Amino acid sequence: MSTSTRPWLSHQRYPQLLFWLLLAFGGALAISPHDRADWLLENSLLFAALAVLVATRKRFPFSRVSYTLLFLFFCLHSVGAHYTYSLVPYPEWWTWLTGRSDLGSGRNHYDRLVHFAFGLLLAYPIREVFLRVAEVRGFWGYSLPLVVTMALSVVYELIEWGAAELFGGDLGVAYLGTQGDPWDAQKDMALASLGACLAMLVTAALNARYQRDFAREWADSLRVKQHRPLGEDELRRLMRDEDQESRETSPARQTGSRDEGLP
Repeated sequence: MSTSTRPWLSHQRYPQLLFWLLLAFGGALAISPHDRADWLLENSLLFAALAVLVATRKRFPFSRVSYTLLFLFFCLHSVGAHYTYSLVPYPEWWTWLTGRSDLGSGRNHYDRLVHFAFGLLLAYPIREVFLRVAEVRGFWGYSLPLVVTMALSVVYELIEWGAAELFGGDLGVAYLGTQGDPWDAQKDMALASLGACLAMLVTAALNARYQRDFAREWADSLRVKQHRPLGEDELRRLMRDEDQESRETSPARQTGSRDEGLP
């Protein structure tokens, strides 16, 4: 299926299509959310992310795969923001679809799903940034997106904690969404890490299958390129170079000053 026969699949139109679909989906979920204040708080980061994507769409257009993954995550998050994460009625949806009620009535695990999806769906777009901006290759093209995704999960948990402390009350509890689990933050970060790890493993498997120089690129990425130590040795070299440059330019400046004083 080529983009010539499916113009909406072009690199220009496909992101626009997803953007309008997300606006329609999010707009529908913006109608009568369970808690308007929590909805605004939950979506603040989503609005910021969309603004960044729109502002950078020409300078850094993502692949259609990355845009699709981002779209799916934003949709999952929008559902959680509408109901608040601890009240998403997915057991009822499951019963309606299957006629079975085997999901139980314990803790609401929708937030766990979205944290897992955070790693699973966002690791590849982050990898695309690393490959196209930093030009990382081989081992680092898989490990760095994993590590950054894990770090972003940690940052989000810190934001949740800070917002809960700042707003307090029912809004803080709804946004934090621990549901009485003292290890909620650790489990959320673990699930995000697991999702990112799975995404990078799948990506590596596909590249190992179709990329001819996969093994050579992987080995080359682990080869030491600069054998000279850095740290204090590098600082000493920089200071020595700066001192030498100052000595070389000082006579030239003095000569120039004398020349300027001649009639």
